[in-house]
Amino acid sequence: MGVTKEKVESTLTSKLNPSHLEVEDISGGCGTSFALEIVSEQFEGKRLLERHRLVNAALAEEMKEIHALSIKKAQTPEQWKQQKSSEVSKPAA
Repeated sequence: MGVTKEKVESTLTSKLNPSHLEVEDISGGCGTSFALEIVSEQFEGKRLLERHRLVNAALAEEMKEIHALSIKKAQTPEQWKQQKSSEVSKPAA
């Protein structure tokens, strides 16, 4: 059996202490493909590539069984807050 969504969440929570984390199993339940959004203070001062490397390093053991990992967002808490406030202020189309 592959990696579970809960295992990915648990590992990222313990290693990156995110203030926001969404993990979605996009493999149809077999645990080989995941999409995620993560917000962590550990991303402060880091470029996007460095943030992705942090996520991949945190999931090093799980990546042995994961076929695909899509990191939709890897943001700092401040970036997350700004994005959320801009989404609220945009009028619906």
